[in-house]
Amino acid sequence: MKYFIIVIALLCMQATFAQAFSGKGDIKFQVGANFQNNGTGVMGSLDFGVGENISVGVASTYLLGIDKITTIEGNEEPFAKFEDRFDLRARFNANLGNVINVDENFDVYPGLYVSLKNFGGHLGARYFFTSGFGVFTEVSVPISKYNTDTLTPAEKLHNQVSVNVGASFNI
Repeated sequence: MKYFIIVIALLCMQATFAQAFSGKGDIKFQVGANFQNNGTGVMGSLDFGVGENISVGVASTYLLGIDKITTIEGNEEPFAKFEDRFDLRARFNANLGNVINVDENFDVYPGLYVSLKNFGGHLGARYFFTSGFGVFTEVSVPISKYNTDTLTPAEKLHNQVSVNVGASFNI
């Protein structure tokens, strides 16, 4: 019975230390999959807490699953070059987990970003199972594209709604 009580106490302590966002000085690293039309890839982000509910960071995406086209010579090749597949973003988040107060392990973070391709917004949510590990999901929407001409299929990559899912880590 003593061991049972000790195990329960340790599990409860572990659950109390799992926090989705702790404010200034908090650092989150996220890695996951990116899904959008005509391509899927990997994404990573690093966010730094600068206030009670504010964080800034960087995010990057590289698309791997690119559709192929057949050239005039009959060769298959990806329609997008490296610069079309890659995107880098500076981002701002409003971490609202302690405002909506669903669970201390849960955080919702709307935000804005400026990237190599466009200016846009995102809405994300993360849940931490332990103090260091959790899961996240995020939806990004471009608000203003830098290229105002008609976009080629390759230029449409990163200039459309995309969804990210993956793992989140406390650093």
